[in-house]
Amino acid sequence: MKSRPVALLDACVLVPMPLADTLLRLAEPPALFDARWSEDILAEMSRALVRKFAKAPAKAGYREAAMRRFFPQALVEGYRPLIGEMRNHPKDRHVLAAALACQADYLVTFNLRDFPAVAGDSTEVVGPSAFLKDLWKLDRSLIVDRLQEQADAIGVPMDVLLHRLAQSVPAFVERVRKRA
Repeated sequence: MKSRPVALLDACVLVPMPLADTLLRLAEPPALFDARWSEDILAEMSRALVRKFAKAPAKAGYREAAMRRFFPQALVEGYRPLIGEMRNHPKDRHVLAAALACQADYLVTFNLRDFPAVAGDSTEVVGPSAFLKDLWKLDRSLIVDRLQEQADAIGVPMDVLLHRLAQSVPAFVERVRKRA
């Protein structure tokens, strides 16, 4: 494994704002992991924000542009030729191809059933709660600091932020609350 784990973030974990904000904050220096995504993942995220969550296209575009600006190294290229070789769910073959192209340690997604285990793959497919719990083992104090920064940035107490995060990552939030 590299000095920091590389995690490909699927669009579904980049859509819920509290979760996306937490993940991106943990990928900022000093980073606990190196975030990766592809053009297809960014496009899927923007479509979901507009279609499923009724965000204005300009707001979806703003989030996408901010991610590109703050994480220019995150964009995975050269994955499209691999898509046809993938044997997971057809709608998510581009995601697995991108994870393999960037040699991700983790593919973080809510759609675990769309990524059956393939022998020999070095990429672990995990849900966001399991991923965050793995990061928790690396540096609890940094995570607590980043969560406090996130709560302060949106003007809510830590308990309110944790309540919002619990909608997406309940097991991780339980660990944070217990500081276990």
